[in-house]
Amino acid sequence: MKKLFFLLLVLTGLQAAAQTKAQQTMTISLPTIQCDMCKNRIETYLKRYDGIMAINVNVKKKEAVVKYLVDRITDEDIKAAIATAGYDANEVTAEPDAYKRLPTCCKKPEEGKKKG
Repeated sequence: MKKLFFLLLVLTGLQAAAQTKAQQTMTISLPTIQCDMCKNRIETYLKRYDGIMAINVNVKKKEAVVKYLVDRITDEDIKAAIATAGYDANEVTAEPDAYKRLPTCCKKPEEGKKKG
């Protein structure tokens, strides 16, 4: 009986290990974020994507740490999503139309101020 119980326990453990998805964590540079509103926008926007497990944006460090499932989304897709939200992500620049729609406080300091 003990052998049967042990065998069942081992098989259950192997099955659980086989179902574990491959996760990866990456840090993305966000040179254009300015405030907590930027942080909230990026985190809210990325959480909508399938495969994003967690995201934490640090405004002071101007970076995001993203945990994601590699079989559902790629690192390039994540950077492109941030660019679609209006922010630069590593070497990917923000989409111009999305950047224009950002509030003034979320734009680059030299562009957020009106010339006059």
